[in-house]
Amino acid sequence: MRIDVITNSEDWADLSDEWNQLLSQSAAKLPFLRYEFQRTWWQHQGGGEWPDAQLFILVGRTDDGALVGIAPLFKASVGGSRTLMLIGSHEIADFLDFIVRPADHSAFLAILIEHLASLDSGIWQRLELYNLLGDSPTLPLLERLAGAAGYSYTQDVLQPSPYIVVPESFEAFIDSLDSKHAHELRRKMRRAARQAVPVELEIVNQTEDLDDALEDFFRLMRLEAHKADFLREPMRAQMEAIARAAFEHGWGQFAFLKVGHARAAAYLNFDFDNRIWAYNAGFDLAYAQLSPGWLLTAKMIDWCIAQGRQVFDFMRGDEEYKYHFGGVDRFVLKATLTPHNK
Repeated sequence: MRIDVITNSEDWADLSDEWNQLLSQSAAKLPFLRYEFQRTWWQHQGGGEWPDAQLFILVGRTDDGALVGIAPLFKASVGGSRTLMLIGSHEIADFLDFIVRPADHSAFLAILIEHLASLDSGIWQRLELYNLLGDSPTLPLLERLAGAAGYSYTQDVLQPSPYIVVPESFEAFIDSLDSKHAHELRRKMRRAARQAVPVELEIVNQTEDLDDALEDFFRLMRLEAHKADFLREPMRAQMEAIARAAFEHGWGQFAFLKVGHARAAAYLNFDFDNRIWAYNAGFDLAYAQLSPGWLLTAKMIDWCIAQGRQVFDFMRGDEEYKYHFGGVDRFVLKATLTPHNK
């Protein structure tokens, strides 16, 4: 196996079809690893988070040119150290990893470490892998290989990331909840049913409906002060570009709670690998008496049941409502590798 290095966007574009094909067979099937997500992140450099980043994608191939693995990395200065990180680090992409088939994982990481060891310290001094899921096979493999190479390896838990395994029926879902939260959810649903106007779920997944959906989504986000601060112009442009790329390639989704004709709450979701990944949300506090966040989440879980999705993924963060809906924790970690001679 050999390692090829991609340092410019033109060579990266040539890899697009192979990239997504390998991802479909990868140990980590994550929407954040899709070529179009990664490329869009790079074009906006994380909403302006990494203005001085340099592309440094490492591609493993067999001697006859077959693609084995991808380490989608970039270089940046972090705390004065020349650092390699995964494209998407670390605010925009909830989960990241290498792209490699399970059968090739160990061999690819071994040749990757060997290649990194051959590079001058002027290129890199530290490898920081943010947002690896706790059950990623990359973590134990990297720890073992780093130890064998005499490198320092550390692993830090960043935050929880709850998810729900979707049951066979909505009644089964409610029955699975803590009795207090089940009672509360039923009460909120009965109150919504008594409204003079219908309270319904609207799914938007077609590109022709995207412009209006984006405007309403960002309007709802800006109604929350901390999200309004987050949505400075570079970040808004980054998020809009991600949504457009996801819709163009068939895995973007907006879910709105409509109260009559008004959109009162929204999720921007990724509908990928038979699960819904709830990427971000916004709510109109003018409808607070209806608990629009609760209703939208309940209706999305009901939609997942009807459409055969297996998981509703709340993704990063320990917000209380996620556990009211039966969210089960797993954790997002950061792995850091530091060669002693760099």
